[in-house]
Amino acid sequence: MDDTPVVLGINHDRHASICLMHGAHVQWAIQKERLTRRRHHPGEPGDLDAFYLPRLSGLERPLDVLVECLATHEAGAHDGDDAGAAAGEGTGEAVGEGVGEGVGEAEGEAVDEAANEAYLALAFAHGARRARISQHLAHVYSAFHPSPFREAAVLVLGRQASAGPGHGHVLASGYRVDREHITCIGRQVTAGGAHLAAGLDTFYFRLTQALFPGEGNEGKVSDLAPYGDPHAPGLPPLAVEGLQVDIPQAWQAVLQETTRFRFGAPQASFTDCANLAAAGQRAFEHALLAQAHWLHLRTGLDDLCLAGDAALNSAANARLLRDGPFRRVFVPPAPSAAGAALGCAIHGLLELAGRSVDFRWTHDYLGPAPQLADIEAALDGASDLIVEHPRGRDALCARMLDLLCSGRVVGLYQGRSEFGPRGLGHRSILADPRRARMRDWINARVKEREWFRPFAPMVAQERAFQYFDLRAPSPFMGFAVPVRSSVMPLLAAVTHVDGSARLQTVGPGDDPVLRALLAGFEVRTGVPVLLSTSLCGRDEPLVETPQEAVATFRRMPLHGLAMPPYLVMKRHEPGLPA
Repeated sequence: MDDTPVVLGINHDRHASICLMHGAHVQWAIQKERLTRRRHHPGEPGDLDAFYLPRLSGLERPLDVLVECLATHEAGAHDGDDAGAAAGEGTGEAVGEGVGEGVGEAEGEAVDEAANEAYLALAFAHGARRARISQHLAHVYSAFHPSPFREAAVLVLGRQASAGPGHGHVLASGYRVDREHITCIGRQVTAGGAHLAAGLDTFYFRLTQALFPGEGNEGKVSDLAPYGDPHAPGLPPLAVEGLQVDIPQAWQAVLQETTRFRFGAPQASFTDCANLAAAGQRAFEHALLAQAHWLHLRTGLDDLCLAGDAALNSAANARLLRDGPFRRVFVPPAPSAAGAALGCAIHGLLELAGRSVDFRWTHDYLGPAPQLADIEAALDGASDLIVEHPRGRDALCARMLDLLCSGRVVGLYQGRSEFGPRGLGHRSILADPRRARMRDWINARVKEREWFRPFAPMVAQERAFQYFDLRAPSPFMGFAVPVRSSVMPLLAAVTHVDGSARLQTVGPGDDPVLRALLAGFEVRTGVPVLLSTSLCGRDEPLVETPQEAVATFRRMPLHGLAMPPYLVMKRHEPGLPA
């Protein structure tokens, strides 16, 4: 009889997500936004019945463990809660004894409606062991335990995690972690509305709202920053003490000038916007380095895991690796709140089921796998499309290379989807990186986004060091590194204005289709690099289903769509990039 535990992790907060593990195997992990098509969709009552149960297989069998996290209620969470004061100087207890023993009385009285719904709606979980943990602790499990390290410092930066009723907001937390223990070294906690003037992630969020209002636009700020002068606004650095970051009054005043710095508004000049972005990025990087130095001094460790929304800032991550005190820095592909569902499941497997976790972040393809029947159904009767069926993977890649080398832009939809926010070759758009006009054409026509946004290079790992100045492989686009000056003319479409690129390395044991494409492109052009961007439209999450992939292909001026074993083209082909 199979006694492998079935573990479900649920993140009810913004970037809601869910993860099902069968022992150490991730059966699937997916963000709610992929099912609802609404970016950054938060958790809400009714999610299980409305979205998860009808769309995701594996929930029909009884659960052994159910672990949830919410940022709106974290009282009783076992993460060394005595470890913090506002200055983050406390020392917490090691996590181990008593972790995951269920929901206590006080915690049950304050339980969130979404969590109540999960407990009541999951009839098959009635016999399961259950726990609720803090979102910061879930980040520790999702970042460290699947990392390559035996022990490491962990830094979690988040602006919305609550320490429980009357306890304020946890804005940052630092840990010393090994495979047996988690010790909270310190936290930044603020009460009431004070969190709006404190916290590193809060600062970058407010900077983003000043320039690009809306949800999830932080990447635009870091992309714009290299066009500006960080010294021009004359703003001070952030105030950093331990893990505590406070936003000076001068910054608070500037960030309230919404009309002056609102990108694209008549009153806002590009120069002012770029200078503010540059100043903010510089202040963010300096504060992050200061926090890292404090944590390194307290732990004495060489390795760091970084998690939270702020860990998506690839320019800051590269600065931390280059100038920071840690020898190695690991950033998971899903470091934001969405990754907390995986952390919940890993916590349940370790602490409640008592099993080891062999899962490692070797790739980010954790979504449910599409069925061939669904791909064929999406293409059935499509009279406006030409559907080819090349004989085998090599033939399919050869046809894709025909299109790419002729200046065409090709979508790639294959296998399980990426769990994190970035397309990494399973839900991606590919193009020739050598053509400078390719960047402008894809920004304007395909992605319909700002002209200054850069694209990522995808490169064969063994050739990456010839083209990029990087210290280690970068399989998840987590670091923006310098492009070597000698090859910049060959990579015009993927080199940012500051000479950097947020690259994805593809190793010998990684996805075979990507490896074949990169090898074939090098044979034909001499360059083992492709331009890569996510397969999705403006303000949309990554496509999830074959039907969504075909609909996106129709809507965008793409020239081809590879959906193994098929290659799809349009009877009326869009114009080529100039």
